[in-house]
Amino acid sequence: QLQLVESGGGLVQPGGSLRLSCAASGFTWDDKAITWFRQVPGKEREAIACLSNVDGSTDYAPSLKGRFTISRDNAEKTVYLRINSLKSDDTAIYYCAAKDYYCSNDVRYWGQGTQVTVSA
Repeated sequence: QLQLVESGGGLVQPGGSLRLSCAASGFTWDDKAITWFRQVPGKEREAIACLSNVDGSTDYAPSLKGRFTISRDNAEKTVYLRINSLKSDDTAIYYCAAKDYYCSNDVRYWGQGTQVTVSA
């Protein structure tokens, strides 16, 4: 059974850092692209960054590039999202999603999400 499980969210102070994890199971790891999204209630879901396991290529939303870093651990079948210099605007539910091969927003599989709250 295909599964994506996010973890690592929580309450963080402004200016802090966080690393989110997306653990995958139940599908072929090597031919998937994993994208991190976030969503604030009442707003559209926003793509943050994507990593293709086919060739290791990455793609970032231009407005978010710089504070966000996507990486992977192939042995653990996990994709990470590191967020630096957290701001209150980063408060959202963060999701990872998967599709075949290369990065684009037409993803097929979703995780349940992990809440990130940035507050003093």
